[in-house]
Amino acid sequence: MKGDIVALATAVVIGAAFKTIVDSVVKDIITPIIGVITGGTDFTTKFIALNGETYATLEAAKEAEAAVMTYGNLIQAIINFVIVGLFIFLFLRAYEKTKQKEDPKPVAAPKGPTQEELLAEIRDELRKKNNA
Repeated sequence: MKGDIVALATAVVIGAAFKTIVDSVVKDIITPIIGVITGGTDFTTKFIALNGETYATLEAAKEAEAAVMTYGNLIQAIINFVIVGLFIFLFLRAYEKTKQKEDPKPVAAPKGPTQEELLAEIRDELRKKNNA
């Protein structure tokens, strides 16, 4: 049980470190590429003011204390999720390829008496009982 706890704690620490790496890859490398592809659109600034008024920016709407639905954050979160999922998938796939695949050795059947030997034993036992 203690070994399992240590393994779990190690996995949590490594997972936290891996998260920072993945976040950096997403934020510093992939997101700018997506920004170029989408024409520099920053989805986090997309919003709908629920009071019916129009605001130039999200900050202006928040300063006016308007209730806003920031659907752009949801879009950005979905994009980040897909990117992180793809990155982890590719990482694990590469990891699996590096592992040595061992050929399972066929397990030999346990050695025992042959059928003929068993029949001979039965015959001998029957002879002993009939002679006794």
